[in-house]
Amino acid sequence: MARAIGPMKVHRSDGSYALSSMDERASRQADLHLPHVAPLTAFVEAIRTERGLESEIPFFDPRDGGTRAHALFLLEAPGPKAVRSGFISRDNPDPSARNFRVLLATAAIPRERTVLWNIVPWYIGTGMNIRVAESIDIEAGVAYLSRLVGLLISLRAVVLVGRKAQRARDAVSHLTPARIFETLHPSNQVVTCWPEKRKELERDLRDVAAFLARGPLK
Repeated sequence: MARAIGPMKVHRSDGSYALSSMDERASRQADLHLPHVAPLTAFVEAIRTERGLESEIPFFDPRDGGTRAHALFLLEAPGPKAVRSGFISRDNPDPSARNFRVLLATAAIPRERTVLWNIVPWYIGTGMNIRVAESIDIEAGVAYLSRLVGLLISLRAVVLVGRKAQRARDAVSHLTPARIFETLHPSNQVVTCWPEKRKELERDLRDVAAFLARGPLK
């Protein structure tokens, strides 16, 4: 069941690991051409064509803010669970996605104000074994950022999540006047094993929330 909010929908099946459900994946696939996300869907399809790839490049999650988002969160590269679900999403059946969902909610950053993506848009690895992004991967992925930024009409902040994503800071700073933030990757090692790092991540996200609450970009 869902109730309409403008052109978007809010589903009761939203939540940690929601995209482990085939029905939920199908529901979000059906929403890929809603007005707020259709340009981003076309963007993914264009990259797939240019790179000769398919599911290796997951779609943007239509439950997020799409082109209306105020904050772009850039991680490293899609993992195998994102490839399987077909979406870059906080609702993937993956501990890092679950952690990120909780952290964003705790920081009171509304979902509809965010969009999630990766510095490297395609899966890098073999089977279930993803490898670390190398310089050549990051350079290839960064080439697509200008097109993405151009689609985000309300962009006010870019958050580079993890050290690999942060290597693209200089490139991002030349593409947009949006405020750039950096934070740690929400892996289990960071969130559950290092309390001080979790506190740092929480503090960083509260800073993003405070910035977004101050009003439109001048």
